[in-house]
Amino acid sequence: MNRRLLGVALIAVLALGAAVTAGAGPKPLRLFLAPSSTIPSADLVKHLGTKCSNVTLTVDSKTSDYMLDAKYWPDGYKLTLFRKGGDAVFSTSTHRMSNAVKDVCHYVNAH
Repeated sequence: MNRRLLGVALIAVLALGAAVTAGAGPKPLRLFLAPSSTIPSADLVKHLGTKCSNVTLTVDSKTSDYMLDAKYWPDGYKLTLFRKGGDAVFSTSTHRMSNAVKDVCHYVNAH
């Protein structure tokens, strides 16, 4: 009887741990806006807040997870994401800024 009760208790604890982990959501991430960016940070923060609330802009490059180079061109928005250390890992080019930010959010939350 005690073994059965112990087994049931162990299963309950494991199920509770899985439920808490599943509800945790994506981890918080920080983006440093490249100095060469031509899109104002206020515009990016607005779109980040609606597309992926776990991602924020930071002014401290040392605490950031990624650097974002965000540029506006006559044909649309071009965002390039660099991993800490300088490697380019993702780029998107869209006509709407909200779609470009959504693409960046999808990438950082998947990796």
